[in-house]
Amino acid sequence: MDAKRTIAVAQIAPALGAVERNLDLWLQRIEEAVRAGAQTIVFPELGLTGYFLRDMVPDVALSVQAKLLQPLLEKSGEIEIIGGFVEEAADGQCYNAAMCLRAGRVEFVHRKVYLPTYGMFDEQRYFAAGDRLRAFPYGGAKAAILLCEDTWHLSSGYVVCCDGALILFVLASSPARGISEAATPASTCYWELLNQIYSSFFGVYVVFANRVGCEDGVSFWGGSEVVEPGGRVVAKAGYFEPQLLLAEVNAQVLRRERRTTPLLRDEKLWLVLRELARVHNERAKD
Repeated sequence: MDAKRTIAVAQIAPALGAVERNLDLWLQRIEEAVRAGAQTIVFPELGLTGYFLRDMVPDVALSVQAKLLQPLLEKSGEIEIIGGFVEEAADGQCYNAAMCLRAGRVEFVHRKVYLPTYGMFDEQRYFAAGDRLRAFPYGGAKAAILLCEDTWHLSSGYVVCCDGALILFVLASSPARGISEAATPASTCYWELLNQIYSSFFGVYVVFANRVGCEDGVSFWGGSEVVEPGGRVVAKAGYFEPQLLLAEVNAQVLRRERRTTPLLRDEKLWLVLRELARVHNERAKD
């Protein structure tokens, strides 16, 4: 990975279903990030559309060749752009997806694999599910994108980190749910613990981009953060308010942590594959 990189996290409140309005908001934050010297800017899950879309999903879906994305492609010549949108695939399926734009092209697209359908969530009704977890080239090394619920399945992080990711870009639209002892939503505690677990046990940077604002009476809590390998929070945005968060990622920190605690180095993939195949086959017999 490059010796040092400055990453901007755009903690925004996208307007539900208003793609062009949200695009303008993205461009404003991109200009701010460029002026601040960032090499990458990260937007939340569905940051181009809003979250509770329901039947609006086909109306806001965009192919990666859509003309509406042209201003972002042009700006990606100045700064790498990672953010969430609704992708319309060639076969007409719609995905909760995230794109990485770089040097005027679409470098990578991740389609959300785990679609929550419980409580207030109903994603399986409106989106098709992705079917792959991959790392992609980033800063002379590799990174990966996970979308919200993907991260709650630890196997997602395990796969992409074994695939070589040194940075996990975690894009979320996490609503405020429950009350903790600290008088913040309980969901903040779970996410912050999860980010520390990933950074500590996989020896990676976690860049967590969560949105703010309200939709249908539901509030999104923000609290975006960057956590370095070993679990230390190096930058933290406030709760419930828009903010442009800046943080530096440092290859030396990565190298030091991986030398000190080489957990990922010592993973036995052959054993994991063998035992998972055994469990799968035994379950298939039941």
